[in-house]
Amino acid sequence: MSIKKNTEFHTAFGYKDVLREEKDALVAEVFDSVAQNYDLMNDLMSLGLHRLWKSRLIEKVKPNPELKVLDVGGGTGDLPFKFLEMGGREIVVADINKKMLVVGRGRALNRALISEITWVCANAEELPIDDASFDYYLTAFCFRNVTNLDKALKEAYRVLKPGGRFLCLEFSYVIIPQLRKLYDTYSFNFLPFLGYAISKDRNSYQYLVESIRRFPRQDAFLAHIEDAGLVKASYENILGGITAIHSAWKI
Repeated sequence: MSIKKNTEFHTAFGYKDVLREEKDALVAEVFDSVAQNYDLMNDLMSLGLHRLWKSRLIEKVKPNPELKVLDVGGGTGDLPFKFLEMGGREIVVADINKKMLVVGRGRALNRALISEITWVCANAEELPIDDASFDYYLTAFCFRNVTNLDKALKEAYRVLKPGGRFLCLEFSYVIIPQLRKLYDTYSFNFLPFLGYAISKDRNSYQYLVESIRRFPRQDAFLAHIEDAGLVKASYENILGGITAIHSAWKI
């Protein structure tokens, strides 16, 4: 007889349900494993499209030197680099995974970016940041990996200034049936194989594929955002919902 998991104590880790206190360690193992090849794998898995999606996110920020911006889960630095290229002056990156931050710092040094980026090892659910500190809270491909989504969203609300904006880029639900079928075939058959070919790690990339399918769909995620106290919540589907950018404000 199967026993239904108690959602108060369990959360999704790919297609598995695990105890909440176990998920952080399991996700850490995944990103410890993929950190050195993370950017290469992103390019290969998305055919480089992830860079266009991240640029689209930063375009919504309209970077300027006065903005205070936080990037949560931004370990290897793609969003910070784009923000600075487009006119920002400084940005804070928070990521729970030390190995991802090491990669990000190395990439920043190669770009001679030293004082412009502050790197913080921190959990999205418990940010060591004062209330009402930032104009923008950005996150890309991070939230499906957090243990308690609602707690992370409430932290986003807390650290935003009144009038501040939340922007989240995440893989989402493909709304075009024909495309969804092709995307599923590509995801479940090709991506884990590619992960093994590049990094000898099939399981981590299998988890990443499964985590996308377990993440709330666009409207459901919108409801979570609104429950955290953020308002004027909306989303923009990209490529039929392969990814989506969710936006909301703190008033």
